[in-house]
Amino acid sequence: MNTQETNGVETFETDVLIIGGGVTGTGVMRDLALRGIHCLLIDRRDLNAGASGGNHGLLHSGGRYASQDAETAAECRQEGDILRRIAAECIDDCGGLFVAVEGDDPEFAEAFSGHCKAAGIQCTSLSPMEAREREPMLSERVFAAYAVTDATIDPFRITLGNVNHAQQLTRSLFLPHTEVERFEIENGVISSAWCRDMRTGARRRILARQVVNAAGAWAMQVAQLAGCSEVRLLYSKGTLIISNTRIGQGVINHLRRPGDGDILVPGGTVSLLGTTSDNIESLDDIRPTVAEVERVLNEGRAMVPCLEKTRFIRAFSGVRPLLLASGSGADGRAVSRGFTLFDHQDQGLENFATVTGGKLTTFRLMAEKTGDLVARRLGNTQPCRTATESLPSGDAIRWTEPGFAPRDWYKRNDPQDMILCECEMVPQSAIDSIVESAPGAEQQMTLQAIGVRSRVGKGSCQGSFCSIRVTSHLYDRGVYDSSQGLLHMRDFLSARFKGVQPVLWGEQMPQMELSEALHCSLMGLDQLESQSDAPDGIGDPEST
Repeated sequence: MNTQETNGVETFETDVLIIGGGVTGTGVMRDLALRGIHCLLIDRRDLNAGASGGNHGLLHSGGRYASQDAETAAECRQEGDILRRIAAECIDDCGGLFVAVEGDDPEFAEAFSGHCKAAGIQCTSLSPMEAREREPMLSERVFAAYAVTDATIDPFRITLGNVNHAQQLTRSLFLPHTEVERFEIENGVISSAWCRDMRTGARRRILARQVVNAAGAWAMQVAQLAGCSEVRLLYSKGTLIISNTRIGQGVINHLRRPGDGDILVPGGTVSLLGTTSDNIESLDDIRPTVAEVERVLNEGRAMVPCLEKTRFIRAFSGVRPLLLASGSGADGRAVSRGFTLFDHQDQGLENFATVTGGKLTTFRLMAEKTGDLVARRLGNTQPCRTATESLPSGDAIRWTEPGFAPRDWYKRNDPQDMILCECEMVPQSAIDSIVESAPGAEQQMTLQAIGVRSRVGKGSCQGSFCSIRVTSHLYDRGVYDSSQGLLHMRDFLSARFKGVQPVLWGEQMPQMELSEALHCSLMGLDQLESQSDAPDGIGDPEST
């Protein structure tokens, strides 16, 4: 990697520029690094700021797609098995159920096992009693049930692990807050990408032999900057809600055609219920609404009646970038969850590729196909190794794991290591580790960036107490030395409030009254002069 500054413009040189810091972009980064190829990864915000950070963390067995998309279902099954081998520490192999309740289509339920068999998916029929023995919270109205090999996966740890490994292998670089504004194209080759630092406005020029567009929901916009019009995406907004306790032992799916509120996914000590599917035109200011929360809850309690009285601590929304094939309709539920790799040669470009669509479960395969294309273009003959090479671990990337912080803290038994986040038992040593060595660590880490790399703010108080403690600790350490630290705290809490507001009923109301007293009456955060570039709500660090 060569860097230089000329006339106030910072210039970077690399083998491959990757646009998009989600699980697919970071997966491409690791795939190429394992082949000895240096990469520069950029994102307009931070790691997992899009769909990779705004999902339910489900590692699909493929059962959900078996009835309407056998190819995608088989890919999910195959990739799930690979991820269990190479990233076991990121996975809770909890299993799952598909259950039908009175009022559902019995013919669809009866055909389910046949669809699974056709896709090679392991599926075991259970009686309603056997299903309730596994999941006591299930409705008494269940009339059909099947056990499948669903699991959950920590997308934040996967993404951090991808970047961390690539940095170890080739000293590849990640630049957050960097948005592509235009490409320079000469004789069918992108010669440089002109970018802007979203925080400072400074300009950056990146020279790369190959450019990969893995920008998720923004992939169509990036392709258009390069003059490529064949990437056509449908934006499908999905909203989920998070309970304050873990309701089920495994994943519970509603055995019907995909609809709203039909998946309950365990996420460590909580559960996530979702999701909706609403087509949207713009990617600006994506946030959950009260109507979406009510829709999800009304549908979900048909499977699990106790959801009626469950305390929910947060809602969040993500955007699915769904690939529109020629002649396909605009129903987000009906669009395939498969992925496509565009080489753009028919658009006259020799060093540009776009990978889009797909699922969290299939990210590794998406990265492999992209890596094969890019390596071939660079004359690199090294094969893909991501299906066999385990993802390395390390303390700098482990703080997103539910329960890791308290286990680590008790094991070390250090009474001087003060707990800063009591909900998730995150000590000050975890914050120090993240600031110093987590992938993408910056000289002045925001609370939002720390939240992506840890469990801070994900507990019942949603940052009400830990935001103050973590900010104070960073002032004590000298990371913050001006009012900017308070602005970081306000931005963090504002982003959390976008998700808290739609679930403000019952036991959440006193919590919010206390939060308002702390942050406004005591801290005066509402009186700070605005210098905020708080994120727009897509992909706040939610998944567990």
